[in-house]
Amino acid sequence: MKPNDNQQSFRDRLYTIDESGKRLWVFAKKPKGILTTWRNIVGFILLAFFFIAPFVKVRGEQFLLFDFLNRKFVIFGAQFWPQDFNLFFIAMIIMMVFVILFTATYGRIWCGWACPQTVFMEVIFRRVEYWIEGDFQKQKQLDAMEWSGTKIFKRSLKHIIFYVISFIIGNLFLVYIISSDAWFRLITDKPSEHITGLIIMAVFSFVFYFIFSWFREQVCTIVCPYGRLQGVLLDPSTVVISYDYKRGEERSPFRKSENRQESKKGDCIDCRQCVHVCPTGIDIRNGTQLECINCACCIDACNEMMKSVGFRPGLIRYSSEKMVAEGKPWKFTVRSAGYTTVLIALLVVFGYFLVGRNPVEATVMRSPGTLFQDMGEGKIANLYDIKIVNKTVNDFPVQIKLLSGRGEVKIIGNEPVIKKQTVGEAVFFIILDKNDIPKGKLELKVGIFSGGKELDETKATFFGPEK
Repeated sequence: MKPNDNQQSFRDRLYTIDESGKRLWVFAKKPKGILTTWRNIVGFILLAFFFIAPFVKVRGEQFLLFDFLNRKFVIFGAQFWPQDFNLFFIAMIIMMVFVILFTATYGRIWCGWACPQTVFMEVIFRRVEYWIEGDFQKQKQLDAMEWSGTKIFKRSLKHIIFYVISFIIGNLFLVYIISSDAWFRLITDKPSEHITGLIIMAVFSFVFYFIFSWFREQVCTIVCPYGRLQGVLLDPSTVVISYDYKRGEERSPFRKSENRQESKKGDCIDCRQCVHVCPTGIDIRNGTQLECINCACCIDACNEMMKSVGFRPGLIRYSSEKMVAEGKPWKFTVRSAGYTTVLIALLVVFGYFLVGRNPVEATVMRSPGTLFQDMGEGKIANLYDIKIVNKTVNDFPVQIKLLSGRGEVKIIGNEPVIKKQTVGEAVFFIILDKNDIPKGKLELKVGIFSGGKELDETKATFFGPEK
């Protein structure tokens, strides 16, 4: 690709920062096209899920809850405890591998289509901005004009609506953290009873307002670690937003009577529509760049221009660097199929661990500071403490039984009833015949039952006199 006067062959700063380090505001043109339509549909579905999920309850539990303070996590109605750390560890490994393989295969599709930052910005806030201030040219004119009644009114209206939306979003994020029940109490009780909660609510609202009214695309280019990592996750076979430079160069303005093949000019008519619609302000014709979030706005803009001048669409498209260099259209390669199979397998493995998670977990330990007790008549007893984690939404009584060895279990006190989503405790004796402890030590299996059904199985070490 040969650079011309309108093209940068190298840059050492972000497009949104000038030579003096001052920020350049991005006025993005309102995109339209088939990919933008589909992206909006996906965005509306994700927004609907975000707004509805925290108020949906499954078996009495919030559908999604991430209560870090109380170490309570509910995913799809299933509660997770610190005892499920092994599951979280597996999930983190799966997520890391998933991100690496997904990005290496499909690029930053997540960033452009499903990331909350992009969805909120493009589906909600940018639409409000277009409605109040107009498309990008009118926004530029409004920004350049002196302060007047019209400018004050439009800017004030926009920022008031931005803050109201940010307040709603901040409250919803709070619901995901403290639960919908706690949130309802927060907004209905006297303010003096929830000073800390109200301060957190105000902070959340201000943070979201700051992000979507001013910080915007800088979240993707400066803050987001995923965007910074893409340079090491992408390779020449990764599907990204690609400009077909072999077909597009040499670029030049369109002239209706000109034969571009004879003049050895490419299909790029240098209309800069791909630049105008970019929400991060880049020129995709300079290749894959840090700021590109694969939102496909430039694809729709370019295709519209290609059709208007009678050229074939696809000058900018989802493709890979390798396919563009070889002049081949995008296809589902063996590599893509292999990586996709691994991704699906990882999700299946995680689903298996998620579904197969034991809803009841018991831990048995010898009571501290106790030795075996001689009960007479050749009987030896050991005293144990048991903790039972009930992850279900039901209370149930439990019985403790020996699954190995011949002996008796005697609970001290009444039969324990474990309340839902709590940790229950009990103390019990295991009594064995002295002759059944040949080496003074014996490993036993203990079962936790309720209503004749085994809930969990654990181990206990039994000590007796050495012979």
